[in-house]
Amino acid sequence: MWHNLYPSFGMQAGFGGLGFGAGFLFAMLVIWSLVWKGLALWKSAREGSKIWFVVLIVVNTFGILDILYLYVFSVRGPGKVSEKKEVEAEEK
Repeated sequence: MWHNLYPSFGMQAGFGGLGFGAGFLFAMLVIWSLVWKGLALWKSAREGSKIWFVVLIVVNTFGILDILYLYVFSVRGPGKVSEKKEVEAEEK
């Protein structure tokens, strides 16, 4: 009786009737995104980049922005490394 009140429009259980394949693809996409987001957030926190941390935690691009941050925007240039060595030498 109750099932007649809410027709299913031909959809099966799962992601809109797409079956197991779509659910598996969605799960893989979520795992992919979480791994890259975790790595990018960890690196931005270690470098003290508060703005990047907030942007990365708010914007969800399925790992694209996270990968760009890790390999493009957070790469330390040679000047930063030499400045760090100079500061350490002055402290000694």
